[in-house]
Amino acid sequence: MFNASLYGLTVLIWGTTWIAIKYQVEGVAPELSVAYRFALAAAVVFVWALVARQRLRFALRTHVLLMAMGACMFCFNFYFFYLAANHLTSGLLAVVFSTASVMNIINGRLLLGRRSTPRTLLGAALGIAGVAALFWPEVRAFDLGDAGVAGLLLSLLGTLCFSLGNMTSVRAQAEGLPILACNAWGMAYGALIMFALAAVVGAPLTFDTGFPYVASLLYLAIFGSVLAFGAYLTLLGRIGADRAAYATVLFPIVALAISTVFEDYRWTTEALAGVALVLTGNILVLTRQRPRPGQAAPTS
Repeated sequence: MFNASLYGLTVLIWGTTWIAIKYQVEGVAPELSVAYRFALAAAVVFVWALVARQRLRFALRTHVLLMAMGACMFCFNFYFFYLAANHLTSGLLAVVFSTASVMNIINGRLLLGRRSTPRTLLGAALGIAGVAALFWPEVRAFDLGDAGVAGLLLSLLGTLCFSLGNMTSVRAQAEGLPILACNAWGMAYGALIMFALAAVVGAPLTFDTGFPYVASLLYLAIFGSVLAFGAYLTLLGRIGADRAAYATVLFPIVALAISTVFEDYRWTTEALAGVALVLTGNILVLTRQRPRPGQAAPTS
């Protein structure tokens, strides 16, 4: 599949998951909602990997890497954001999560020794500024009180976990490990960790059989996890973590477009300016600068 198709699929699906997530945080402990989501997703991906005849048996050292990937990307990333949702609005959560593009640049340099071009750095900065402009009323009204600090720290931790998960996926793909098998084991480990956490904190083992919870769980597991993560992590290996993470900047626009239709969202001048900044950053990050005559093309 072409990179543009993978990118578009990731943005489109993750842009719609914010609506589904709101049905997961009421009535069921967040650690259990995350565990249910990735247990179901892992089962689907294991079957997919078997059908695709990808190897699923790995050495202990590889399983340690896949467990780290699961803990970061398919576990605590979502757990911290589910907790942060009790303190911050969805708009502020989107603003914080968009910093994944910058965290990937920093972590890619520190952990993988990969440098990003000034063009990518500028694009990431424009993207975050654009997301902040999109949600400017919520940013302006942010209260740095106890609840605000707690929500900000939790969402930053969630974003950092996502970025570290990106680094482990890049490492796994660099070692030639198949993506489907990595995702299957990573999701399984993430679900097991969340079930263990639920037991440690004494969360009641409950399940909401209501249609909104079950339907949103299925959507998040199949589309938000199996398909979107498969597309995103494939893209990660092809174009690099710094450029692929720009999807976290672009999908809030999709979320707002959906809100316009279903929730009567009203566009403001700041929001329109934010869209312009995000799209400009998108062009800078995802297109390569033409080298001058005699100059080598940039690698990132």
